[in-house]
Amino acid sequence: MTDTEKLLQTAFKALDEKKAYDIKVIDISKVSILADYFMIATGSNINQIHAMTDLVEEKLSKEGYHPRAVEGYRLGNWILMDYQDVVIHIFDQESREFYDLERIWTDGEIVEIKDPDQKED
Repeated sequence: MTDTEKLLQTAFKALDEKKAYDIKVIDISKVSILADYFMIATGSNINQIHAMTDLVEEKLSKEGYHPRAVEGYRLGNWILMDYQDVVIHIFDQESREFYDLERIWTDGEIVEIKDPDQKED
């Protein structure tokens, strides 16, 4: 597993643990120099969005990953966490619908994140 895959998996599990919904990962490496991946998730209120952000940062920090920047935390409607190759966007529902990153980045490829702890059927 690459460092980027480990980062994606750790962040995905943290978001899932805090009940984020509609978590999507888009591979933008072939269409942008901004990052290799965007991870997008939605929370239902500012408290949940802050909890999601805090847990992602805590779990990734324990794995040795530290963000270059975290923006939007105070307002909490769209928090951007920049981990160089991976940019994590945590939205409230209204902002996610308004900015619609999935539509903007349709040239990217949706990536399925698999939990290694989950048993296969």
